[in-house]
Amino acid sequence: MSKPLQGKVALVTGGSRGIGAAIARRLAQDGAKVAVNYSSSKQAAEAVVRTIQEDGGEAVLAPGDVSAKDGPAKIAAAARDAFGRIDILVNNAGVLDVATLGDATREHFEKVFAVNVFGVAAMTRAAAAHLPDGGRVINTSSIGARAAMPGLSAYIASKAAVDALGPRGITVNAVAPGTTDTDMLIRDPKFLEDAVAKTPLGRVGQPADIAGTVAFLASADAAWVTGQVIDASGGLRV
Repeated sequence: MSKPLQGKVALVTGGSRGIGAAIARRLAQDGAKVAVNYSSSKQAAEAVVRTIQEDGGEAVLAPGDVSAKDGPAKIAAAARDAFGRIDILVNNAGVLDVATLGDATREHFEKVFAVNVFGVAAMTRAAAAHLPDGGRVINTSSIGARAAMPGLSAYIASKAAVDALGPRGITVNAVAPGTTDTDMLIRDPKFLEDAVAKTPLGRVGQPADIAGTVAFLASADAAWVTGQVIDASGGLRV
């Protein structure tokens, strides 16, 4: 049977770990050829590519920093050179730098916005020339973009700006994870207890939970969905 993304090419930024790695693997399982981007975690990215290949899929590395001046063009070129085009761009690369608004410095905001906002915009521009009609841009946002979360002011503001990016002739959507078990998760027991208590499904999310929502938005079934932010949070009430 044909897979829903058979013949498509996906580029996943920040695809070496956590949610990005789960997205890369899921899109490959659905038939897409996947370019896995990483900035510093080469070994982790190689492991993702290897897993996809061992499962019978096609994947390549697409190294580069989305916040660097020439990073997005380099990343997009790696995917294009390997597979000829890009059908699906998943802007997943992001940074989390905890500080209250009172403690955050200009450098703190610049660091977070460089990746989470400007990097997303630059990556979308770089990939736009390769995206066909009916292509997809899917941004990883956060439910924190629409709620107050102490200590995460720059992260939240940057993610809200990502949500505001408009369509560019293709469907553009965002997935907003809730509390998810990645290396960005705050491991404080009280925080985790509170997060689970506020989540009707009664657990912390897993990267695969987010990847499933991204896979839907990448598929033909989502052709009439654009400009939306879809919570993948287990019903978390922040």
